[in-house]
Amino acid sequence: MSGMISRREWLAGATAATAAAQTRTESRGVRKPNVVLFLADDLGCHDLGCWGAADLKTPNIDALASGGTRFTNWYAAAPVCAPSRASLLTGRYPIRCGVPNNGPVLAPAEQTLGTILKSAGYATGLFGKWHLGSTPETVPNAHGFDRFFGLHSG
Repeated sequence: MSGMISRREWLAGATAATAAAQTRTESRGVRKPNVVLFLADDLGCHDLGCWGAADLKTPNIDALASGGTRFTNWYAAAPVCAPSRASLLTGRYPIRCGVPNNGPVLAPAEQTLGTILKSAGYATGLFGKWHLGSTPETVPNAHGFDRFFGLHSG
């Protein structure tokens, strides 16, 4: 066994860990950890101070990175934005979640990090570019996000 896990297994594990952490923290009266996930189009691996940029100043992101968890071996699931976003949100390959390229919407039946975290009692928000649907059943609020501010489509 190579020790590798699929995105789907990672998402399932993250869900289980979140639920277990919620149970433990609620029983002790401790607050749940905050989760902030950044997805940036066209951001190079050395465009942030926390990853070694000397010419770009990113103090707020650097501060978040110093006090949180950084994924050091994370790769985009697709070379364009919508399938990468759909894959990150669902834990599935772009073709499996129905967004193999830019243009298709994320089906209402797809479970996202938003729906998982919301069901675990988190307040959820998505800010920025969505590009996975603009109808009432495909917007971020229909995929588990309490708040959304940004663009539904290009």
